[in-house]
Amino acid sequence: MKTRMDLRLMQKLVMTPQLQQAIKLLQLSRLELQQTISQTLLENPLLEEDVTLESVEEEVATVENNSVETSTATERSDEMEFNWEDYFQEERREWITQESRTDSSEERPSYEQTLSKKDSLEEYLLWQLALSQISEGERVIGELMIGNIDDDGYLRVSIDEVATTARVPVGEVEKVLNFIQEFDPPGVGARDLKECLLIQVRQLGLQGSLVESILRDYLPELESKRYPVIAKRLGVSLEEVCHAAKVIEGFEPKPGRPFFTPTRQVMIPDIFVVKTEEGYQVLLSEDGLPRLRVSPYYRRLLSENHDKKDATHVYLEDRLRSAVWVIKSIEQRNRTICRVAESIVKFQQDFFEKGLGHLKPLVLKQVAEDIAMHESTISRATTNKYLSCSHGLFELKYFFTTGISTSGEGGELSSDTVREILRQMVAAEDPKQPLTDQEIVVRLHQTHQIEIARRTIAKYRTELKLPPANKRRKYF
Repeated sequence: MKTRMDLRLMQKLVMTPQLQQAIKLLQLSRLELQQTISQTLLENPLLEEDVTLESVEEEVATVENNSVETSTATERSDEMEFNWEDYFQEERREWITQESRTDSSEERPSYEQTLSKKDSLEEYLLWQLALSQISEGERVIGELMIGNIDDDGYLRVSIDEVATTARVPVGEVEKVLNFIQEFDPPGVGARDLKECLLIQVRQLGLQGSLVESILRDYLPELESKRYPVIAKRLGVSLEEVCHAAKVIEGFEPKPGRPFFTPTRQVMIPDIFVVKTEEGYQVLLSEDGLPRLRVSPYYRRLLSENHDKKDATHVYLEDRLRSAVWVIKSIEQRNRTICRVAESIVKFQQDFFEKGLGHLKPLVLKQVAEDIAMHESTISRATTNKYLSCSHGLFELKYFFTTGISTSGEGGELSSDTVREILRQMVAAEDPKQPLTDQEIVVRLHQTHQIEIARRTIAKYRTELKLPPANKRRKYF
């Protein structure tokens, strides 16, 4: 084989560091963006938070208008050079230093120190155990079992395991368990649902009642609301069974629920949609996001240092270039999110006008073609971004749904619209004769001309956390 040289012309997409940074910022949530900006402010001394009313757009425009154009093909940062004299011509001003204010007053407790802390279930049970008149050995067994009670109030370890760990007989462990099961809240320390409910029966003094008989022997039938079967087997009237079931409904299946404090994440909208005389307007929320600018102090240092080979000049020049790209990337992120939101508002006009039942089918490709962007960009721009309007707070991805065919003039309906119709239909049904999935299919076809399979209704009903018809039926 002979070695030869070939000259070929080809196009190649190069992911520059600046482009990678822009893509990364676009897909960040609001909280993640705040953390990223805070970290960037620590790492880049030329970036600082703008506490004035100067806009970010003016900051970026000033940098772009005074920078030397580089090759648009490669966009390599090391080829970017700025005309520092022109850039700083209007920026020369005296650096004003401010003395930090010190608080000479007495130290006050922090906000966190003034908050009251709610006792956990474990702490509450240990407090009751400490006040009990029991032996030291029984106290050790009790502490071991309380440590294995989960957030719902159930004991998640067997008696044998506790006995082996504590090196005591099984009977002694059962004695301590019966003692703990008398603690507050009622039903705590149970090993399953039946035992939990029976403990509450015992504490209410309902031993030997119909309630205890149903819970002890007919719990599966009770869960399925097969009240006639229970009444026939126990030889009582249906009314008596219904009354007992109503009493059982007042029991707590998860005794630890009042002590469980879930972590709630506050959702801050990225976009506000408000109605004006000219239509709907999309507004970008900037609350909590600091405005960035290049530090005037370092601008002055860089403009006064004309030695391009000086290490300080090289470092400041590199940091300034990085700062400019951060400001531009954040501004580009904001513009992209606004354009995507404006396109969504245009496609989902009926939703914003009439409400949840008028959401139309929408896919990423439609928005991408509308604003001349790639589908992957639309996907990143809608991930973990939230929109606030008169109907509530929604993730941007909420507006992208598949379509359900209809035989009427409506064409297609959004799957979320069908879910809302299903929810309203179940809410308006007769509780004594609830609609089966097949009856819902028939009604959707008759009233809304919606062609849908029964298994799809079952899927939507499960997603809405609606039980099947036999569990929705009420006898009283």
